[in-house]
Amino acid sequence: MSDHGEVEYALATGNDYPAHEETYRNFITLVKVTMAIVVIIVIGMAYFLT
Repeated sequence: MSDHGEVEYALATGNDYPAHEETYRNFITLVKVTMAIVVIIVIGMAYFLT
């Protein structure tokens, strides 16, 4: 087998970790709101279409 050496993990200069965390929080909020809307639509369909 070939030896590929050690895996190096390095942080690039200029990483903006707080911005990454904020983007992740916004994404999670978007998913929660979208899921709430989908649940409301499904409940409305169950009520009005039966």
